[in-house]
Amino acid sequence: MEGFIAWWAGGIGQYLTPQLSVFLVSMIPLIEERGGLILAGPLFLGLPLWEAVMWCVIGNIIPVPFILFGIKKLLHWMSDHHLSRIAEWIENKAIRNKPKIDEFGFWGLVLFVGIPLPGTGAWTGTLVASLFDMDVKKASVSILVGIFMAAVIMTTLSYGIGGLFS
Repeated sequence: MEGFIAWWAGGIGQYLTPQLSVFLVSMIPLIEERGGLILAGPLFLGLPLWEAVMWCVIGNIIPVPFILFGIKKLLHWMSDHHLSRIAEWIENKAIRNKPKIDEFGFWGLVLFVGIPLPGTGAWTGTLVASLFDMDVKKASVSILVGIFMAAVIMTTLSYGIGGLFS
């Protein structure tokens, strides 16, 4: 992920404001808020902590309703338009991750979204919630709590413990 962040900062990011860069990176699947906070941190853009967290959280939240309410239609469309391999890959990703979430229900989804490990996050958590018809309200709250949890963890890692209190 650091390679992508360095590439972004040295390439596309030179033509955007730091805030827009952080916002957009936080919307990218698999990179998400984790990457946005690394980009915003002292190693790259040096945004103030409050600003970095705000843009990352907003960027990470925006795709959630679109995934929750549109992924099934998109996958169906992809299957009908010669993109069935990609649709199948996305569905298999959800199937592989469902047991991790099912084991603990609401809190399983919170932990899946909130603990910054490769292949976890709001995109995948929302994908699983949507494809397996989890209650939308419950899933939405779980995902939001997970996004805030990831923000605390990644802010601590990107800015250090001292950064939380400045």
